[in-house]
Amino acid sequence: MPSTGPSRCTVLEAQVRGASEPTLIASVQRALRLLEVVGEHPGGITAKCLARDTGLALSTTYHLLRTLVHEGYLVKLDDGAYIVGEQVTGLHDSAQAQQLRAKVRGVMVEIREALNAAIYLARYQDGEVQVDEIVDSPRTPRVDAWVDFRHAAHATALGKCLLAGLSKDERADHFRRHPPEDLTPRTVTGVRELVERPSSELVADTEEYSLGTACLAARVQCAASPVTLAISFPAHKLATTGDYVRPLSAAADEIARALALAGDRVCWN
Repeated sequence: MPSTGPSRCTVLEAQVRGASEPTLIASVQRALRLLEVVGEHPGGITAKCLARDTGLALSTTYHLLRTLVHEGYLVKLDDGAYIVGEQVTGLHDSAQAQQLRAKVRGVMVEIREALNAAIYLARYQDGEVQVDEIVDSPRTPRVDAWVDFRHAAHATALGKCLLAGLSKDERADHFRRHPPEDLTPRTVTGVRELVERPSSELVADTEEYSLGTACLAARVQCAASPVTLAISFPAHKLATTGDYVRPLSAAADEIARALALAGDRVCWN
């Protein structure tokens, strides 16, 4: 008598298909849908309206809402309506910061490949030099940071570029806290010369931080605190520095636009 059940081949095909398809958690999907609908109602929305708009059973809606409120993703108002909570705001801010970092890093990767040099993004914040991002590779390694960049702003292109964005009084204050030291025979350590040095949007370090290494930094015109984009390369390539200026400046401008669009809504760190 012929079998009426599924063939062995059919069962195996279903198992293979099931193994290759992603596993989706229905309760998570429902919770996310509730969050989306609540976000569409700035004045808040009740559980009954949520159940109607999402097609969920009212009991299921209440269970999910209690969990979301407990975890801080929703807030229940006195009138019974629900609004988004601080956890959602935190996720939104984090997403913007991550997207900004990805955009900036993408620009840095492009310039690394174009110039065959390690790339640095730094800012002057809370009275200190802070390196936010370094993009290098085995072919284009970063400079050996044998002295902390915070204490070597006078000798690095990125540090000098950041200090150029400060007032003379602010530069003098920086050197009171970080007295310049000889790092190589080429290092400039005269405080008066360092404080009075004219402002420039493009700054070079000719083996002042590390013998055998040169750096070039361009100002990123964007924020209240100084920001700079810099590259490091073997000192024997100093003669070709002119080839680096335009691409580096263009990359700095592109990053400036990205930071300006993000504005105060995004915290980089």
